[in-house]
Amino acid sequence: MKFAILLALLLWQAGPETTTPQYLRYQRIVAPSDPGQNCAVIDPQLFPHAAPSLKDLRLFGDNHEVPYAITLSEPQQPDSDTATIRNLGLRGRKIVFDLEMPNRPYTEIDLALAGHDFLATATVFGTRNPNYSNQTHLGDYTLFDLTTQHLSRNTSIHLQETSLPYLHVELAISPAAGASASSLTPEALQKLVQGVTIPPSREAQSIYTTAARSVVTQRGRQSIASFALPERIPIERVSFDLAPTYKANFSRDVHITDHPDGTANPASSASETLVGTILRVHLTQAGREIRQEQLSIPATLGSNMQSEATVQVAVENGDDTPLPITGVRLEMRQRKICFDAPNERPLTLYYGDPALTAPQYDYARLFSLSSAVHTAQLGRERLNVLYHDRPDARPLTERRPHLLWIILLVVICILAIVAIRSSKHIHH
Repeated sequence: MKFAILLALLLWQAGPETTTPQYLRYQRIVAPSDPGQNCAVIDPQLFPHAAPSLKDLRLFGDNHEVPYAITLSEPQQPDSDTATIRNLGLRGRKIVFDLEMPNRPYTEIDLALAGHDFLATATVFGTRNPNYSNQTHLGDYTLFDLTTQHLSRNTSIHLQETSLPYLHVELAISPAAGASASSLTPEALQKLVQGVTIPPSREAQSIYTTAARSVVTQRGRQSIASFALPERIPIERVSFDLAPTYKANFSRDVHITDHPDGTANPASSASETLVGTILRVHLTQAGREIRQEQLSIPATLGSNMQSEATVQVAVENGDDTPLPITGVRLEMRQRKICFDAPNERPLTLYYGDPALTAPQYDYARLFSLSSAVHTAQLGRERLNVLYHDRPDARPLTERRPHLLWIILLVVICILAIVAIRSSKHIHH
């Protein structure tokens, strides 16, 4: 029995860790601007020294732990909706149709058009009447497909934000330069509109924070930017800066590759390769002005992992002159730490203790942004002068695994001696 008790004590697991600032290696001052709800932007430099998913962040004020919530910038309407097409038909050489829109604000209409090599003017009207009367003119928009000219395609209508439930659209389509007019027969026109998608409103889109910046170098037909990315920084977009004097049109494919540092063969160990396109179309064709620009690419990289990584962004120039790219940025969606401040006295944010688990605050579960939220300032990272290592809370058998075998051997020997003595006693 004594041996069983001893073994149980050796295998005993320590209780849950306590949250105390002296076990957290880093600290930063958080300065509220006013009493009440405050939010401070979390910068990328916090991620490498914090635990994964920021689970070890602890906020203290007046020697008391202060509950908080972390917000992530994202569209209020994260997914696209579809609009219902009604009354599709022809009016002369125009395609006309009505749209029943989703019940939310919107700023964009993406038309799935089957045609190629065309220019179109989309005239859009809006109304709140289900019979489509009393319409308001919302604007005229140019749509185009210039892929045979090695440029781009745009079939999106960009509006001012509105929540009108019903729209009427008139499409006047003509062939682009070099295209055949015979392809735009009445039958083909009527089949042109295949669907309508409504993305999230631009007014509710994500806000991004720059995590890393690099210049480009030329390597053959590629313009390449390389980044040494610290561990655990979440990258969700890549953006490009062009020289402000550059006004030419272009369309270039982009390859984004990342791999963990310390690998023998980076090419074979690349965790992911993403492909996107940057473009600009500023021109006038057939009397219509065309304006489209895309200098950012969504990119959730596999380097959002627990080691440092190298990220390479390559712009494929082909036979064209390299673009005058002045900088490439790796960006993450903006994150904030929000809390209620009883006064304007600074608080302290501690982190850097991998033994901690994520806190469970009622404040975070019930959190909602106030209409009068204040901006708090997050100070520079400093070492916690009170820091010392957390006592090793692992069971003794994990810290010194050889002890378990020694104890088991001792127990077996003792049991064997007891058995031998018992056997001799029986024979006597």
